[in-house]
This record gives sequence, C-alpha cells and structure tokens, in this order.
Amino acid sequence: MWCPRCNSSRIQRGYDETLMVLQIAGLHELLCNNCGLEFKGFDPLRRLPRAPTKRRRFELNQRCFPRYKVHLPATISLVERNVLTWDVAYTHRSRAHCETISQIGLALSFVGTRFSEKQLTRPGCSLFVTVDLPAGAIGAVVSIVHWERPAGSGRTGWFVGTTISQMSDCDAARLAAYIEKRSKSGLLLLPV
Repeated sequence: MWCPRCNSSRIQRGYDETLMVLQIAGLHELLCNNCGLEFKGFDPLRRLPRAPTKRRRFELNQRCFPRYKVHLPATISLVERNVLTWDVAYTHRSRAHCETISQIGLALSFVGTRFSEKQLTRPGCSLFVTVDLPAGAIGAVVSIVHWERPAGSGRTGWFVGTTISQMSDCDAARLAAYIEKRSKSGLLLLPV
C-alpha cells in the first residue's frame, strides 16, 4: 500500500469511518503518516492497523537555544528612527531587570513610567538594552516579540520578551561565554 501523494509506505487505517457498504467491498478510510493525506484504499482483510504515531520523548528544554532564569540589572531605552534620514536616537534610560536570557533573546521586566503603552506595543518596537553580566556589561538592540502587564502591577509594570536584532561581536562573545558557563551549572528554565 502506497500513498497516492508522496508514495510513502507509512499507511494506517484512518480515523473517519466509511460507509458499511464500502467496508464490505473492502474500501476503507486510510491515512498517510508521512504527509497526512486521508484517502480511500482497498484493504479487504483489514491488515492495516489504526494507531497514533509514536513520538520520541523530548528533552526538558527543546528549544533551539536554551533559556536560563537569571536576575540581572539592566537599563533600557527606546530606539527611535527618523523615517526620512534613517538617523537613530535613543530616548532617556530606564532601569529594568533581565529575567530570562538565551543566545537569541532576553525577557525583561520593568516599571514603564517613562514609556507609554502606545510606544511599547507598536509593531516593530525596538529597545536598546544594556545587561550587567558578571564578566561585564553587554549592549544590544532588541525587538519586542511579546509583551504583557503582570497582574497586580497597577498597570505600571511590564514584562517583555525580546529577540536580539543587533549586537557587537565582543558583546556576543561575552554573552556566549556566560551562557556556556550557565549551561555547565545546569540551571535551565523549564518550559511550561
């Protein structure tokens, strides 16, 4: 038995029942485990089993780049770009804390009294972040991909998830060394 779309032999009986007349004739609903195509096929002796696919067990942290729970002081500034001249300016700085760190992103918490909700929630909002690592400070331009207001913060607190857009080679090497040191200690942030 072969799949008509991808020619895979990974075929099982489908989950939708066919009409009784078709089942007597030997036609059954079949499912390709390779491409997911559902089709009718000839299986008069019902030799194809109906079983869900088995997944291998994943590790605790299955992301491309593992995240680590930290509590590091940081400073943030909004990045404002002039549309006509492409000049970049940074707004005044505000204090924050880096709560989670990885090779490609940061999670920051801060009290956003200097930043309005409109500024932080606009699409493509960028921040300039300086995080104080034990080996020295690193600076990066990050883009906000997720934001929320924690419950009980009185509508002044922010928690933002970011991805790193720009970072100097020196700071990237310092971040990689810090993450390697954290990976050896084995304190991963478990996915929820």
